[in-house]
Amino acid sequence: MKKQYVLGLDMGGTNSVLGVVDKEGKVVARASIKTQQYPEINDYVDALYHEAEQLVAPLGGFAAIRGIGAGVPNGNYYTGMIDGAMNLPWPHVPFAKLMSDRFGIPCTITNDANAAAMGEMIYGAAKGMKNFIMITLGTGVGSGIVIDGKVVYGHDGFAGELGHTIAVRGENARQCNCGRKGCLETYCSATGVARTAKEIVSSSTSATSLRSLDIDHITSYDVFKAAEAGDEVAKQIFDFTGTLLGQSLADFIAFSAPEAIFLFGGLTKSGHWIMEPIVKAMNENVLSLWQNKVKVQFSALNEADAAVLGASALAWE
Repeated sequence: MKKQYVLGLDMGGTNSVLGVVDKEGKVVARASIKTQQYPEINDYVDALYHEAEQLVAPLGGFAAIRGIGAGVPNGNYYTGMIDGAMNLPWPHVPFAKLMSDRFGIPCTITNDANAAAMGEMIYGAAKGMKNFIMITLGTGVGSGIVIDGKVVYGHDGFAGELGHTIAVRGENARQCNCGRKGCLETYCSATGVARTAKEIVSSSTSATSLRSLDIDHITSYDVFKAAEAGDEVAKQIFDFTGTLLGQSLADFIAFSAPEAIFLFGGLTKSGHWIMEPIVKAMNENVLSLWQNKVKVQFSALNEADAAVLGASALAWE
């Protein structure tokens, strides 16, 4: 039987979504399980197997599946290991081997941002591009760097951690979960936006609708809604966030001279409120030979399918 499908796995700390994907990038079937429900890794892999078995049955079974691609926290493309993923029940496991052994199908893994970059290159707006950067703006800031048509992994499989470059230096820089201070993701992730909102609302007397919310539970979406309603403080928060990110993008351009930078993730729902200060700051700070030449745009992947598509792209390699 012709192997005309692949399996894509988007493993999150809370949910894991499994999809069957065809060569045109259509998710033809999907299922999900609760990641934290399985404290033993073999039980988790078994649960995925049984879900996949039902998904592929109408398509001819596993004989129709070419391979498995998985986007996983701290996934190492070279070794197939999950290395130090603190939001998982099993932070250090040979995940690709466990999946290959159980399914009888080759499995390739990487982290979620690299998977998103692969998905954009094969299915999205980066088709035909050989040099671009994918920035994921969610709970953290992830990145996938593509040079000459290949994702950059480095010598150990962990290259491209642009979210952990230093955006703000000094004693008052924000503490990052990685152990350093001032990392980009502490300012320009969805949680970073919420943190900025909390700091500004707590330290100023400016009139803002955000003041009516529980200060400890403000979200980036709350800030977006306030900006849409004309709240000047909310606009200031997005300007601060976008400026920092744009300044960092100017530095990233100097590294790889990308044709475009794609933004993906929950924070992109903020639309022009986040995009305009990003582009402005990037072009004000980039080396003149790249000024106004690098496109910045939102991902073209359907959000509901993007993570699974990105992961599945690994299996077509």
